[in-house]
Amino acid sequence: MGSFSIWHWLIVLLIVVMVFGTKKLKNMGSDLGGAVKGFKDGMKDGSADPASPAVPPSSAHVAHTPAAADKAPIDVETKTRS
Repeated sequence: MGSFSIWHWLIVLLIVVMVFGTKKLKNMGSDLGGAVKGFKDGMKDGSADPASPAVPPSSAHVAHTPAAADKAPIDVETKTRS
C-alpha cells in the first residue's frame, strides 16, 4: 500500500463536495475557523499572569451584610404553633 497520490485526493474532494455541497462546506469551514479562534483566545486568556485578578475590583461582587433583624434568634416552637 503506497501513499495517496494527488489524483486520489482530488477524487475524495470531489465526492465530499458532491455529498455535502459547497454552501454547507463553506459554513462548516467558517464554524471551524471561529472555533479555532475562540480556542486561541481562550488559551491566551488562560496564560495570563496568575497574580492579577480575573475580575477587576470595580465590578467585583460585594457581600451583603445582614440587617440587625436578620441576626435576631428565631423561636422555632412559636412559629410552628401558629
